[in-house]
Amino acid sequence: MSSLKVMLGILAAGLTLSGCMQATTYEATNTTNFKPHDKELLAKIRYTNAPVAEPFRRAIVEYHRKEAPGSIVVDSDNHYLYYVLSDGKAIRYGITVGEEAMAWSGIAKIGSMTEWPAWHPTPGEIQRLGVPTFVPPGPDNPMGSRAMYLYSGGKDTLFRIHGTNQPEYIGASISSGCIRMTNEDVIDLYNRVKMGTIVVVLEPHHGDSPFNSQMALQGGGNPGSVMQ
Repeated sequence: MSSLKVMLGILAAGLTLSGCMQATTYEATNTTNFKPHDKELLAKIRYTNAPVAEPFRRAIVEYHRKEAPGSIVVDSDNHYLYYVLSDGKAIRYGITVGEEAMAWSGIAKIGSMTEWPAWHPTPGEIQRLGVPTFVPPGPDNPMGSRAMYLYSGGKDTLFRIHGTNQPEYIGASISSGCIRMTNEDVIDLYNRVKMGTIVVVLEPHHGDSPFNSQMALQGGGNPGSVMQ
């Protein structure tokens, strides 16, 4: 998929969603929650920190599904990740997702968490993308500032929620299959979750809406507080 097609897709999705979304409360990044190392590395980025289209900005929204507070729900169809709060609310983050052929779906738990991870590409990624076998941590690493590794049945699914050095693609589907967030948003999510947090990744073409509510899973950890 060309960069032009991806960007046009983000624009079209944004226009469509902005016409039917409920009222939202957008949340600015609170850098007081960043560690000194975060501030140091984010100040050294060489990528363009492109602004996220408004429909995909972090927001507090009404949440009509039945997952328990403290769980994560990934709606790949609509390019959203939800962190479920109490009282019918959720924090909604815009995400980049993998193209359908590479997507993973199911119920998992966070089995490992890393700040500023190194990248160990899979053999398939090395062959497909022509990348090295190891990329050290840093502001330009494709894994970004945080990574949460999803496990199912005690095994690594090889599916991750992580940061990105390509924020311009938030709201789009591109080649690799993991869930990408802006580095600022993934730090925010990382600070709220814990080991064992339940993650529900909806199947392709099963994206939820207020008019087609689905119940996926009852479970999860304790919700983090809403950002002030």
